[in-house]
Amino acid sequence: MNASHAGRSALAIGSATCRPAASGGLMALRYVECGRRLLAGALGLVLVLTSPTAPGQPPGPVTPPAWGPPAVEAVQTQAFVWLDQRKADEATRAKALELWKGRPQDPSEVLDRLVHTFALADSNVRELVALCSKPRGPSVPPTPAWLVSPSGTTPWMAHNVRLWYARWLVHEKLFDEAAELLRGLTPHDVVDPASLLFYQAVVYHRLVQGEAARQALGALLAGASAPQRYLALARLMDADLKDLKEDTLDHIARRMADIERRLELGRAGPKVRKIEDGVIESLDKLIKQLEAQQQQASSSSGANNIHSMRPAQDSQIIEGKGKGDVERKHIGSQGGWGNLPPRQREEALQQIGRDFPSHYREIVEQYFRKLASEGSQ
Repeated sequence: MNASHAGRSALAIGSATCRPAASGGLMALRYVECGRRLLAGALGLVLVLTSPTAPGQPPGPVTPPAWGPPAVEAVQTQAFVWLDQRKADEATRAKALELWKGRPQDPSEVLDRLVHTFALADSNVRELVALCSKPRGPSVPPTPAWLVSPSGTTPWMAHNVRLWYARWLVHEKLFDEAAELLRGLTPHDVVDPASLLFYQAVVYHRLVQGEAARQALGALLAGASAPQRYLALARLMDADLKDLKEDTLDHIARRMADIERRLELGRAGPKVRKIEDGVIESLDKLIKQLEAQQQQASSSSGANNIHSMRPAQDSQIIEGKGKGDVERKHIGSQGGWGNLPPRQREEALQQIGRDFPSHYREIVEQYFRKLASEGSQ
């Protein structure tokens, strides 16, 4: 007999003894005894089902997820309560009912429905939705003041509209504006917490803020019901940032790419110049490190080497204690050096892709093309 069956048997035994007696006093005593037996049987079943040795039960306590999306029905109910607070008429409520027809397939769709519900009764949200429905013009739209410092709107409405607008800004590569809107929001503030954490991670990743990006990625992976596309990209971004260190060549290249993005947006103000100065400072540090390594290598190359800082005079015998032996290197006698066969070239590119950041592959490919063009001349 297994543990679960034993617990059920305890309940069965307790219920079998609960039969009415002939007299009233005896009946009362029997019902008291009946209740005691049923309680004992129920406690036995609870202990069996919560036992760590019960079959099919995970060992130890189960840690609940850090966050989870709210129920769609609860969001819809809250949206219509908001409409009632805004004294929406029947025509507006009918349009809102059309928006909420059918079950959403994705949490981001819940956010879209909610924001479009806000747009039915709020002119500020309506103008923002109209702005995001058109291609972005050459100028960067300013962040609405009522979103940064909301007045006359509920925090619940402002938080969700901030997330919705920040999502559009990220797709337009306006990461600074998106970071301003997403700053301070938590998964419990919005109806789509997975999108909040994902876009926070994207913004910090693109702005080369590795620690903040990894914190957002960790929170995303610790939650519940995140879309698979978010989880897959989150793992890739986390692996990409794992070995990123400041003032390395990879770190410098990412900051230069951020500068290029800003210049494409027509930005060349103090913030961009500050980033440029930081890149130059990092390059200076890297060059000094390389020079120090070269000096250390040359100083430890051996006492037999001659290190003269000026050229030898004519007809002067150079004194030295070296043996004069030179190691011969066979470099081949045929032309076309550097023109690897296609298979070997692809193997080299794959190796570079595994050992170095992805943007180095393009540089190496350009190098091979240059060698090929020089060989054909």
